[in-house]
Amino acid sequence: MAWMHPPVHRLLGWVSRPSALRMSRDVWRLNQCCGLSDQQVFVRGEPAVTDQVTLERLPTLMDAALLDRDGERIGSVVDLDFRPADGAILHYLIARSDPRLPGSSRWRLAPDRILDQQPGQIQTGLMGLDDLPMARASVRHDLLQRTQHWRDQLRSMGDRAGDRLEGWLDDSPIDELRSESVRFRSDDEDEPREVSGPEVWDDERGDETPSRRRHEDEDPWV
Repeated sequence: MAWMHPPVHRLLGWVSRPSALRMSRDVWRLNQCCGLSDQQVFVRGEPAVTDQVTLERLPTLMDAALLDRDGERIGSVVDLDFRPADGAILHYLIARSDPRLPGSSRWRLAPDRILDQQPGQIQTGLMGLDDLPMARASVRHDLLQRTQHWRDQLRSMGDRAGDRLEGWLDDSPIDELRSESVRFRSDDEDEPREVSGPEVWDDERGDETPSRRRHEDEDPWV
């Protein structure tokens, strides 16, 4: 547990639990820290012993709800990054889901982005967590970001192709050719047509020769 002073965003020390069976807690000052590693903290001197009831009265921003500009909860404070020399808090780490879940994403919230702070909640002017820089992305969040990036690229390519097609259609001479074809057809229809051959309804005997006609008149059996 972080022992902090929220009004000035400064870490004063931390609280540890000596044993899972003991109800007491050990409070360490920040200047008692000699070094840090992944799983260990090296300290000097003796801690101050207290209990959980007293610690719950200490002001803290840990586990506070993060509110956006509309007052909606968008995450919670799960960790912090501080400067060991003086304990100044550089930024808070924000989680969207349960911080106990492995692989959860983390966003960095600088203290100057906080508009108001009260016990259990922090008011900001954010539109969402995407307005904050990401400290660590989960596998699921990283996959969603890449998929969204691919979708944006495909949508952009489709828009550019559509713009090029519209420009080509605007510059195409199809409409001019079509208008000229209509004009030619209208001119042809106005001109009179010349009949160069017999019509379909002409007498079928009109194309017979005179010799054949006389022969048919002489022979009554034909």
